Amino acid sequence: MSFIVAIDGTAGSGKGTMANAIANDLGFISIDTGATYRCVALASIRENIPYEDKEGIIKLLDRIEIDIQGDNLNPIFLLNGEDVSKEIRSAEVTKIVSQVSCIPEVRLKLVELQRKLAIGKNVVMDGRDIGTYVFPNADVKIYLDATEEVRAKRRWEENQEKGINMTYEETLENIRMRDKQDKEKEIGALKKADDAIVIDTTDLSIEEVKEKIEKIVKSKYVVK
Repeated sequence: MSFIVAIDGTAGSGKGTMANAIANDLGFISIDTGATYRCVALASIRENIPYEDKEGIIKLLDRIEIDIQGDNLNPIFLLNGEDVSKEIRSAEVTKIVSQVSCIPEVRLKLVELQRKLAIGKNVVMDGRDIGTYVFPNADVKIYLDATEEVRAKRRWEENQEKGINMTYEETLENIRMRDKQDKEKEIGALKKADDAIVIDTTDLSIEEVKEKIEKIVKSKYVVK
């Protein structure tokens, strides 16, 4: 048996931060689905396949293998056995990952991977379509959101810490572009599940958001 906590929401709303924090507190496993799409985007860049070349990216899927190792505090994302944890967060990958993830064949393959990673485990999984598409029967569904400006500031600060050279203005424009693209995807579009609990994180601290989500999870799961 497994217990699934699905955390969906807009870019920069705090999904990844919350997934890791909650998983560590409750002894669950955190799975960052966005990182799997970033691995495909990175592979396409390395092979000089533009995101407009959908057939080229679809064929690329047969030549790559994605795995996740490490722990919640220090996840290691492997692309064909190589640690690409830092490289998948680059500005180059960030600019095309949404377009790559829009390709139906890419989503179908990675959703299959994401479901396999969760078999028999207590999991916190974050993304944009976890509660609506990947795990529509998740035990707990959370939808996080915040204003564009706050989300852009968070993402810009995160990029600065990681040495990623993007201005705040570029980050804000990328956030707006991601929102539009994510909501218009053919498969797995960003959408709040009907039974998801919405939390606006604009004026909340990380600790306040974490407490809200953990209270919801603990009401449905007895932590051993």
